[in-house]
Amino acid sequence: MPDNKIHGRLLRLLIAILPGLYLLAYAVSSTASSNPAFNLTEVATGIYVHQGQHLSIEAPDNDDIANIGFIIGDDCIAVIDTGGSVETGRQLREAIEALSTLPVCYVINTHIHFDHVLGNRAFQNGMTRFIGHQHMADEIPANREFFLQRFADNLGKAGGDAVIGPDITVKDTLELDLGNRILRLTARPVAHSHTDLTVYDKNTSTLWLSDLLFQDRIPALDGSLTGWLALMADLTQQRIKQVIPGHGPAVLAWPAAATDQQRYLNALLQQTRKAIAEGRFMEEIIDTVGREEKHNWLLHEENHRRNVTRAFTELEWE
Repeated sequence: MPDNKIHGRLLRLLIAILPGLYLLAYAVSSTASSNPAFNLTEVATGIYVHQGQHLSIEAPDNDDIANIGFIIGDDCIAVIDTGGSVETGRQLREAIEALSTLPVCYVINTHIHFDHVLGNRAFQNGMTRFIGHQHMADEIPANREFFLQRFADNLGKAGGDAVIGPDITVKDTLELDLGNRILRLTARPVAHSHTDLTVYDKNTSTLWLSDLLFQDRIPALDGSLTGWLALMADLTQQRIKQVIPGHGPAVLAWPAAATDQQRYLNALLQQTRKAIAEGRFMEEIIDTVGREEKHNWLLHEENHRRNVTRAFTELEWE
């Protein structure tokens, strides 16, 4: 689908005339800062974030490790990521319904990883549109069998049918109108993953970075180390008030929030390049590169060695 501004008014009109399906009335208090239901925090007017837990992906509660949430306009709601299981998605949907009777017109997935997409099934109703990076259209079917094998319990009875991909894809940028609220979606080059998509709310100068920014929990490199650092350098020059990371606090001031992650990624880059220049092999450096940095992060044993491996593989042929 070509990139342009999508006005959701026709979609919302169709939703409104379906008897008993939705009541178009705004039922959210703009003064609330938090809500105990599903651990929601209102980080800016109409922007709600559920903060994920810092747990291993091997943990029983691995479906609730990512920051997910939603943005409310005058006419409808956009969900940003749905969690790592159908059940987590259902809890998010019920939390939304407890706050507002407006319809969910869009589900926006920021990238392919399970903890951000496996709750999509809870929002599938024939009217809600699913949006992702242009590469998501291929990545979802390519990963369906992996998700089914690795996260069968998270998918429930629906199995592979619960893995829902985008019906709208973003190649460059796309603007969505939620009703007096414009969201700007930007497909990013390869960085954290091959499918990174950011969401910028113009009303509050809030950028939903998702896993392009990790705080507390160690970053997970699945795309390009040099690409990620280049993107971070560009983003820190932009005038943005606050950001929502994929893991860590619900909201952070920008660009100060970038410091720790940039330091870690730069350590990976510089030390891996040095080791390659010295003629060392990956097996020799996997436990030494970034050693002083990895202990600054939670769950470093889960991703650091993998990050070094990916950095070496990328940089050895520079």
